[in-house]
Amino acid sequence: MVIGRACLTPFGSFIHYLKAKGDCMCFSAGTSFGVGIVLTTTGVATLKKANERSQFAFACIPLIFGIQQISEGFVWLSLQNPAFSEWQTVSTYIFLAFAQVVWPAWVPLSFLLLERQKKPKSILYGLTGIGLLVAGYLAYRLATNVVTSHIVGMHIWYDLGIEGGVVRVLGILYFVATVVPPFFSSLNRMWLLGTFILASYIITKLFFEEYVISVWCFFAALISVTVF
Repeated sequence: MVIGRACLTPFGSFIHYLKAKGDCMCFSAGTSFGVGIVLTTTGVATLKKANERSQFAFACIPLIFGIQQISEGFVWLSLQNPAFSEWQTVSTYIFLAFAQVVWPAWVPLSFLLLERQKKPKSILYGLTGIGLLVAGYLAYRLATNVVTSHIVGMHIWYDLGIEGGVVRVLGILYFVATVVPPFFSSLNRMWLLGTFILASYIITKLFFEEYVISVWCFFAALISVTVF
């Protein structure tokens, strides 16, 4: 038992340290605006590199993330500065429209449009269908529910008004639609992009579980630079 404690205590302390560091990460309006501007610029450059129409949706990913991060910058601004409080509702809904509605449909569709081989393409059709269902349901919830955003610690917490059981099912389907497609692509190095996204999701779930929407989108936005 003493050996067990000696082994487990440092590990537990390490996990606690990582969570504490996560609570101090510098998420802010300035960070979101800065990342948004960089990604928007990168997105424009990426679009210029697209030589075929089938590449357009995939090439748009950094640009869309850039706009999304700028919208969250306005969420931060509205929550931190009373002078901008009237922007809170609009910026919150714009950010969530990207995070909850655009991505589960856009990600699998962009891989589907790039795919040329029959077997991966059939799988990507299925993943795109799942993504469209998730996007449609979340769009309905955004349109019919009152959604709020709050600063908790150094992160933004979004209250979607969805019950726990439904959240878990949606979380699984959202994960399938946004993380799985790169692993079924026959294109070179797409698995590497999928690995980065999967790793960012695992880190977010472990250390930022209450703020998955905001933090994972932030990490995914940074990873989207690799699309270039």
